[in-house]
Amino acid sequence: MLKTIGALLATSVALAQPVVIRSSTLIDGRGHVQRNMEIVVEHGRITQVGAARQTPTIDLTGMTVMPGWIDTHVHPTWYFNREGRLEQGPGRNSKSTPQQAALFSAANLYATLMGGFTTVQSVGAELDGDLRAEIEAGGMAGPRLLTSLRAITENTGTPEQIREYVRKMKADGADLVKLFATASIRDGGKMTMTSAQIDAACGEAKAQGLRTLVHAHASDGARAAINAGCTSIEHGTFLDDETLDLMAKKGTYFDPNFLVLHNYLENKAKFLGIGNYNEEGFAAMERGVPLVADVLKRARKRHVKIVLGTDAVAGSHGRNAEEFLYRVKDGGDTPMDAIESGTRVAAESLNLGSRIGAIAEGMDADLVAVTGDPLQDITAVRRVGFVMKGGKVYRLNK
Repeated sequence: MLKTIGALLATSVALAQPVVIRSSTLIDGRGHVQRNMEIVVEHGRITQVGAARQTPTIDLTGMTVMPGWIDTHVHPTWYFNREGRLEQGPGRNSKSTPQQAALFSAANLYATLMGGFTTVQSVGAELDGDLRAEIEAGGMAGPRLLTSLRAITENTGTPEQIREYVRKMKADGADLVKLFATASIRDGGKMTMTSAQIDAACGEAKAQGLRTLVHAHASDGARAAINAGCTSIEHGTFLDDETLDLMAKKGTYFDPNFLVLHNYLENKAKFLGIGNYNEEGFAAMERGVPLVADVLKRARKRHVKIVLGTDAVAGSHGRNAEEFLYRVKDGGDTPMDAIESGTRVAAESLNLGSRIGAIAEGMDADLVAVTGDPLQDITAVRRVGFVMKGGKVYRLNK
């Protein structure tokens, strides 16, 4: 644990202003690629992007620079305890102390930042509020953290009780509302909330100025959420073409997740026997892998707005970039499509498109650089050598 504390205390490197960053290749997050460019950063923002002419403060020659990556679906409070078993933060029969849970969670966020992700959306846990506050205050190193704090299910109550719950989430500082319209893939993904409950959750969230992210594997739950005006559909393993067409028509964002399924299967022994993590559940997740690939391909053909989220749980924090690989190698995405899902499109889905998700004048200076060219070899996203968030350098090891 002392090593973890030491890593967390190794916070950002502050640099004199302005900072000139030189790159061999620049992918701007908006579909453009430029060579031999420089980025000028002052007071945490990008003030200039142009051909390299000045002596660089940071020389990233030989690397590809992109906007800091965005993961729209993470669970940083999920970790493996000292016995190598899943825990989901304080409570829930946890064997860890609240202090240990906080440290594990902080370490997960630190690893995620070092992996190139400068913004994440947690959906969600009460501890997120304290983690968010510490990151914003500079007390710990981590990505920009948005959180739902908790989630709405079929058991939250009547439509009116759900509306009141949403208002409380807003008052408590939630950035968005998370709801479970269907069961887990391990339980078949059937619709669980009623249409009236979903309407209440998404309608009240909109009235409160909050976005809505909906766990929905099957088409009935997803269609109810889309028609209710919800912001994003997560997973979508069993979605039919009619539902995807409706999503495209309504402008609903879609987040199919590969990494979470692979991570569960790779770490089966650490989950097995906890809740619905049983043999039947693991068999369902294994069957789900090719279904996710298929639904992503069908969604792309229909021009659905696709974001990059990993549903990162214990075992996958810091490996979030593997989602890019799965999207390209299994889901048929082009590298550029995958990168834009994790930059521009993700930023737009968070209502942060004017601040993050692109390299352009006036944007927050959130940058990641990798060795190699991910447009030619997507595995380059594994080779992160530089991370900047808000103009501060958190990683520099060419």
